[in-house]
Amino acid sequence: MIDETHYRKLENMMHGAPIVKMTGARIVISRGRSELTLPVREDFFHAARALHGSMYFLALDNAAWFAANSLVPDVFLLTVSFNVYFIRPVNKGVIRAVGRVTNATRTQYFAEAVLYDEDDKEIARGSGTFVAGKTKLTAEIGY
Repeated sequence: MIDETHYRKLENMMHGAPIVKMTGARIVISRGRSELTLPVREDFFHAARALHGSMYFLALDNAAWFAANSLVPDVFLLTVSFNVYFIRPVNKGVIRAVGRVTNATRTQYFAEAVLYDEDDKEIARGSGTFVAGKTKLTAEIGY
């Protein structure tokens, strides 16, 4: 049975990842759902002075992935595919990605995430497919 401890360990795992430490992203996880925040910083801008798409992907993929891995208590899921739809640029504030599992089979998890700016306008969305990997969820990987 999965309980709150699993969600908190997943949160700690994300917060301890080097890329996440660099970006300042934070996440809250519950069963089949997550909400991630990411501060918009100029050092993550592209030449046209808006947040680079790689940060959109980081927020969307992590939100969807952690929503899916909230349902899996023993192994690290792998992103098999992920589609991103960019809607509008952002250059200030904090962005928020809300992830949720849309379907799960015996071998695959399907999740989507929607990314919002600080005014709650949708700025991007994405969906992904995730499968169980071989890496166990252990303290060695920050779980």
